[in-house]
Amino acid sequence: LAGTVPEEPRCTVERADASLTYSLFLQRFAFSRPVILAGVTDNSAFRALCTREKLLAAFGPFPVRLSTANTYSYRKVDVPFQEYVEHLLKPQDPARLGSDTLYFFGDNNFTEWGPLFQHYVPPPFRIPGTSPAYSFGIAGSGSGVPFHWHGPGFSEVIFGRKRWFLYPPDKTPHFHPNETTLAWLQHTYPTLPPAQRPLECTLRPGEVLYFPDRWWHATLNLDTSVFISTFLG
Repeated sequence: LAGTVPEEPRCTVERADASLTYSLFLQRFAFSRPVILAGVTDNSAFRALCTREKLLAAFGPFPVRLSTANTYSYRKVDVPFQEYVEHLLKPQDPARLGSDTLYFFGDNNFTEWGPLFQHYVPPPFRIPGTSPAYSFGIAGSGSGVPFHWHGPGFSEVIFGRKRWFLYPPDKTPHFHPNETTLAWLQHTYPTLPPAQRPLECTLRPGEVLYFPDRWWHATLNLDTSVFISTFLG
């Protein structure tokens, strides 16, 4: 299938489990480096509400706002959720530019999606002086967002597998802003010397990635994926 990509078994992002305390999170990760958290929350109830059938029944006729999957100049398109799931939720075409690829992530209408988000259990850690905001997404295999940066946050995979690539703020990655993550992986990634490769890992359902402020990151959905982020603004 177009957009199908193999999983990289190597993971260079540190992992932590439920034994990680808030003080250790602040000391070791909050301001310095990403970490993958496993077993810190139980979102099985939220996952049960995020099947294709349940989401279509609850939100099918509601409009969703899609963004282009590029870095700087996002174009927005509004379509009914059911149309997105049944007609646009496809594997990434390797030949298409990010500026021509529509992606459902963020821009959630909280009046409509709020009842669903009430069932989500966010990670238990916060950055002092910030408040959380949810961003929910569904995307096809091979899709993703190319390198960009913003404030700190968490991202959890609900269904599917999601591969992450991360660089610290002082190490700007080489990429074209209109190139998809899949194209970058196929063309640029193999040319990188080991010292210039990003931190990377593949997340599975129930795993949460934390990324600090201003860290560059790109994502690649290995399957049709459902995911939710908690941005700390």
